[in-house]
Amino acid sequence: MLTSRRTVLIEWGDCDPADIVFYPNYFRWFDASTAAHFRSAGLPKPKLVTDYNVVGFPMVDTRARFLVPSRFGDEVVIETRIAAFGRSSFEVEHRLMRGDVLAVEGFEKRVLVAKSADGAGLKSVPVPEDIRALFTGDDT
Repeated sequence: MLTSRRTVLIEWGDCDPADIVFYPNYFRWFDASTAAHFRSAGLPKPKLVTDYNVVGFPMVDTRARFLVPSRFGDEVVIETRIAAFGRSSFEVEHRLMRGDVLAVEGFEKRVLVAKSADGAGLKSVPVPEDIRALFTGDDT
């Protein structure tokens, strides 16, 4: 599976009064890392929308394991990969590394969606095989 990496410098405003990263910021970084992962595979979100007639890939489940705190001034690297594909869903795993130390693990389940026929809602759509191949390296 393709793995992408994104560096984040932790800013003062990312931290809480205890001088550690305020936990919602990890989820913000993971969301941006998922978009960056698609971009690294050659499929930035605007291209995904226009080429596949979808509106995006909203999250339907998320969680994290916080192992080691990060602080203002730390530079961390977020490693992102798609761990599994379902029919219309995919599972994303993030590993936030502070040097050689695993600080946080993040997990997302997302679904590829298009507008419903009436235009008032969303409906899941199957993940096309060529999109799967971008992340798995399987060209069959």
